[in-house]
Amino acid sequence: MFVTARASRLAATTALALLAVAGCSSDDEPAPEPTGLVDVTTMRGALLQAAEIGPTWQPPAQSADPGKLVSLCGGTSAAPTVPPGGEVVASSFVDEGKNGAQTLDQTALVYGDVTLATAAHTALRAIADSCPPSVSVPATVNDDKSEPGYTEKIEIKTLDEAGWKGFVVIRHKTYEKAHPGAADTAVAILNSRNVVLVDQYALYRLGTSSAASNFDADWQKLVGTVVQRVG
Repeated sequence: MFVTARASRLAATTALALLAVAGCSSDDEPAPEPTGLVDVTTMRGALLQAAEIGPTWQPPAQSADPGKLVSLCGGTSAAPTVPPGGEVVASSFVDEGKNGAQTLDQTALVYGDVTLATAAHTALRAIADSCPPSVSVPATVNDDKSEPGYTEKIEIKTLDEAGWKGFVVIRHKTYEKAHPGAADTAVAILNSRNVVLVDQYALYRLGTSSAASNFDADWQKLVGTVVQRVG
């Protein structure tokens, strides 16, 4: 079990008990290529549950649209639809505190063969490659939400973890000075055999514009745990 930094005490150091699990890294020695197709039951069991992440995590109040993935580019960009042909296995959790919140959205797309999964991964990479490096969004106030204006910077990195290969979109959102706050988001998209894993971890903090020091370690642990369970 491991616990990420709770939003109400975001300055605290994250306590991770899964010390034997390595995070995602493009610098690690390449792992042997896994063989055989992965079934839906295996992927469902590999996704993290709230009790594994920490005692303050719970399912969100509203379920996500099963036909949509999380936004890759951030800003006001639309979330991409699920590439067709696969079965969707998803699990989402939130942890809300006095000074911010954090969310985890896990979606496994299980296809009938390697070709379909590769095509889905390629399509999602094309969307990520079209993301602008930076976006500025004015304040939004309507019946659905009230959010100050912000600037969001975007970076894409290559990933290779336990035979799963792909990329991660890292976004850092800084709100206007009148409403100080920041949000760090990592959307990791990895492919192995007939599966595409889309894993988003986001950390929202009030009163600061700097990136969270433990953010990279946390999203790598979360993603790394899932893919290493599958092998």
